[in-house]
Amino acid sequence: MNISDIQQYISERQLLGEGSKVIVGVSGGADSVALLDVLHSLKYECIVAHCNFHLRGEESNRDAFFVEELCDRYKLKYERVDFDTEAYAAIHSVSIEMAARDLRYNWFEQLRVIHLADRIAVAHHRDDSVETILLNLVRGTGIRGLTGIAPQNGYVVRPLLSVSRQEILDYLKDRKLSYVDDSTNNEDLYTRNKIRLNIIPLLETINPSAKESIIRTAENLSQVETVYRYYIQQVKADILKKNAIDIRKLIQYIEPEAVLYEILSPYKFNPATIRQIFESLISQPGKIFYSETHKLVRDRGAFILKKRNNISVESFTIHREDSFIAYPLKMNVEVIKKEVSFEIEKNSNILYVDKNKVQYPLTIRRWHRGDWFIPFGMKGKKKISDYFSDQKYSLFDKEEAWLLCSGDDIVWIMGKRPDDRFKVDNSTTEVLKIQLVEN
Repeated sequence: MNISDIQQYISERQLLGEGSKVIVGVSGGADSVALLDVLHSLKYECIVAHCNFHLRGEESNRDAFFVEELCDRYKLKYERVDFDTEAYAAIHSVSIEMAARDLRYNWFEQLRVIHLADRIAVAHHRDDSVETILLNLVRGTGIRGLTGIAPQNGYVVRPLLSVSRQEILDYLKDRKLSYVDDSTNNEDLYTRNKIRLNIIPLLETINPSAKESIIRTAENLSQVETVYRYYIQQVKADILKKNAIDIRKLIQYIEPEAVLYEILSPYKFNPATIRQIFESLISQPGKIFYSETHKLVRDRGAFILKKRNNISVESFTIHREDSFIAYPLKMNVEVIKKEVSFEIEKNSNILYVDKNKVQYPLTIRRWHRGDWFIPFGMKGKKKISDYFSDQKYSLFDKEEAWLLCSGDDIVWIMGKRPDDRFKVDNSTTEVLKIQLVEN
């Protein structure tokens, strides 16, 4: 490894411009020390960022002190943050590894904005990419997961991705640069460490050049993935319309399950769930599937995709004195004296009713089976379920419907249809106006 090779790699992949301002993630380990030395030598404007995750006792504090001294030596700006990583992992129900990753990259991005930096540089190298490929292979992945770590992801760049760990160590030795060791790197408690310490050495007994072979395969797959991605984009444009996947069109394409995976994986559906979704193609409509962020239902001739609704309440009230409701629906509430010039605006998100015909407090709730109302302009009763069917509501639409009620009577299917019993007429003296700010 030499500096000119890294400069060429940076230039070929357009990772950094001349004299770019860069947030450099420095843990104090060999990889990040080498990265900082290379970027500093190449005259980039470096701002050093160090995260203390407080996971290794005094060793964590030792690393922070080492990085601070390193910055003094280079005369560089130093930013440090302390995280309670274990608490974050517990609160968000994620692994320690994932918690540290989220905390690190979120903070790096904050620094980038504060310092008006061009990029965030991290010290992943070629061996890290090999580990990632094997990790994804074990967990199950699409073709992209087998192409390794990308040189650039948004503002994050990886200038050392073309060199191995051994080349980095040789570079540090030649430059007489010191670094700190993370003792946990020699423990196989984490999956990535197990791959590094156990799996890769075993593969090298079969092929001493196993890591180089894996990288070459990843590079070949990266080229294939470019062609594959172009095909998938064409298919998605044809079958995915307004968050609905056309099932009839989907099954006409080559390898529809792979197409479904590429559509749904960005919405955090895991491979096992996507397999269940694909198997539901031959089942009756109605089954709902969930990811961390989204839900999907097999509904008639389509899969309907929507964000998960995190509203936990099933009902809430509007009191006589309320003029604005903020949660879970935003709405303005006002009483208007009816005058001769009064006009009702035709807008489905605005309700006008005779104030004296309703009973406070008003209730907003989810619909229940057996609910009925008298649609505005009609005389007879209609079940809410029949109204939903007439309007071709999907299961999601029914799930998310809210009803405004006066006592046990339904006043309004909110954002849709009011009840005729509460309409403004010639005898009305005061009008209750409710306007949804967000439908």
